[in-house]
Amino acid sequence: MDLLTRAAAAHRDERRRLLDEVVLLHLQVAEIIARRYARRGVELEDLVQVANLGLVGATQRFDPSLGKDFISFAVPTIRGEVRRYFRDHGWAVRPPRRVQELAAAVSTATDEITQANGVVPSPADLARHLGVEVADVREARASHECFTTTSLDYRGADGEETALAESLGEDDGGFARAEAVAWLSPACRALEPGDRRIVYLRFFRGLTQQEIGAELGVTQMQVSRLLSRILGRLRAQLAAP
Repeated sequence: MDLLTRAAAAHRDERRRLLDEVVLLHLQVAEIIARRYARRGVELEDLVQVANLGLVGATQRFDPSLGKDFISFAVPTIRGEVRRYFRDHGWAVRPPRRVQELAAAVSTATDEITQANGVVPSPADLARHLGVEVADVREARASHECFTTTSLDYRGADGEETALAESLGEDDGGFARAEAVAWLSPACRALEPGDRRIVYLRFFRGLTQQEIGAELGVTQMQVSRLLSRILGRLRAQLAAP
């Protein structure tokens, strides 16, 4: 407080020197606050840098004439700076702004109630304190998981489990095939026997047009024209109401 009081009455260069000394004396406070937000998807080094900037801002804005303790002014200022950084840069998956703001309010209220009562508040306690629904509090708390995402190569704590990517479901192409067969079967049955055979050779046996021509005794060009006509007829039947 002596340094801050002297800085308030000092000229520019001397004031800067005194405020720099105040900052140096409180760097550990900024680091402690930064470490509380570690392992949430932002590098600790970046958090410490942001916290230090908050400390510098608190030092410059503090008015010793008001008679308040500097630490009680600086800690909320530093914490707010770190939380703003998370709000703007820390989300791996960004939730709605409403959830972001409530998450910050829940975090602040948790600290206040814990300090006042000596116990961590329940979601119901926080909901009453903030005037919101309990479900909103739970949603805000869950949003902290949006700071980090799990790698698809993750194999569990011991590294021996199946990779996450291998356990995820995927679209089953069999459904699309079954639906196509259900649509095409009646249309194919309505084809002439010779046309059905060409469809069978091309799409079930996988023969090329030249191989189909050799089996039927026609040219590849003739097979191409036959296929175009057959497919055109099938499309017309499928499009018919």
